[in-house]
Amino acid sequence: MRWDHLKRDPDTETAALPGMADPAVVRRFDAPEALDTRFYEVEAKTVLNRVPSRSNMPFGWTVNPYRGCSHACTYCFARPTHEYLNFNPGRDFEREIVVKVNAPERLRADLAKRARTAAWGDTVALGTNTDPYQWVESKYRLLPGIWEALRDERVPASVLTKSPLLLRDQKLMLEIQAAAGFEAALSIPSLDEQAWRSTEPHTPHPRTRIAAVAELNRIGIPTAVLVAPLMPGINDAPEQVEKLLAACTEAGAISVRGLGLHLRGSTRDVFLEWLGDARPDLVPLYEELYRNGPHLPRKEAHRLSQLVQQGERWGERIVRSDRARRATDPGAEAPARGRFDPLPLVPAAVRPGARAQVSSQPASARPRPSTPAGGAAQDVIAVGPPQGPGRGGTRRPAGGDRRSRAERPRATAAPPADQLSLF
Repeated sequence: MRWDHLKRDPDTETAALPGMADPAVVRRFDAPEALDTRFYEVEAKTVLNRVPSRSNMPFGWTVNPYRGCSHACTYCFARPTHEYLNFNPGRDFEREIVVKVNAPERLRADLAKRARTAAWGDTVALGTNTDPYQWVESKYRLLPGIWEALRDERVPASVLTKSPLLLRDQKLMLEIQAAAGFEAALSIPSLDEQAWRSTEPHTPHPRTRIAAVAELNRIGIPTAVLVAPLMPGINDAPEQVEKLLAACTEAGAISVRGLGLHLRGSTRDVFLEWLGDARPDLVPLYEELYRNGPHLPRKEAHRLSQLVQQGERWGERIVRSDRARRATDPGAEAPARGRFDPLPLVPAAVRPGARAQVSSQPASARPRPSTPAGGAAQDVIAVGPPQGPGRGGTRRPAGGDRRSRAERPRATAAPPADQLSLF
């Protein structure tokens, strides 16, 4: 097994976790990144999680090989999930990490079951809860096995992370992209040193994430940037945002989206406690902004999103792509599990990673793109949620599809290579 080098001593510490029949093996590592941190090795009964259709997410399934995250981001929305394990959402979320050591093997079994349902073509997303490329992934190496399972079953996939460690698996990502479609995104709230060090103390440097965006786009993996969260008074100064947008443009990011801070559940308590220590001058502002719930007031949320959308160094990007798709004949018989023609990689000359053309003209004055004679489409990728297909390349009809999953037609088109369905 991948973790055979982590020898299990007969006297190894164990701990009981809620919902687990067998006790978890507790492991520690002698490394600066793992000081005072315990890792709980468990064998999961399932790792493929269905996303409720009512959530309107652009992916149908998620995989989370780790619970808890050593990145210790003060604003992390996943903190409340640690309470399900009888851990607290503060220090425990950062120092008591659950590792699903059988995730790759379990995923293969889960995918085999899913293949017999109407959801066989849905995208599987990683990084929707805690970061799959947090530090301990360098020890357990669960992600290569997960990517191999998705590649072998030809399942479209996406990943969101704060770590350049994902470059380690770029070959597997390219293979998934060629077989079914793959998209990546790096979360980079700010390049400002003070904002980064205070709000994400154990994450890789933002500049290394920008470098990862550039490298992935260079090799042909469409990669975007999520500027989130934008936090009033912390990382929302126009000069801070402009500096980040300039770096995203230089890196060839296919899209950039900004989101304001959400403070849901116990994340609110953890964040406000940190704010009281680090920035007491901002406490009255945040208490007012979030007095009615976890979301920013609409006006403030709009202001923050406009910081990204109206950045002087960012604008509409025209990205050419060959729209390679699977057969879309509704009467055609669905292919056998995981067996359809692989998609060709986007040619190097027109990869999304090529430097995008950013016009200084206002959007209303620019000519709309047309379809060249050769049949290759030109897509305008605007900052913000992409307008491309969502799960498995299908778009929900207006008003919602009231049919059950079993009654809906199977998705037959792969996500276009230049659209980020993760967002």
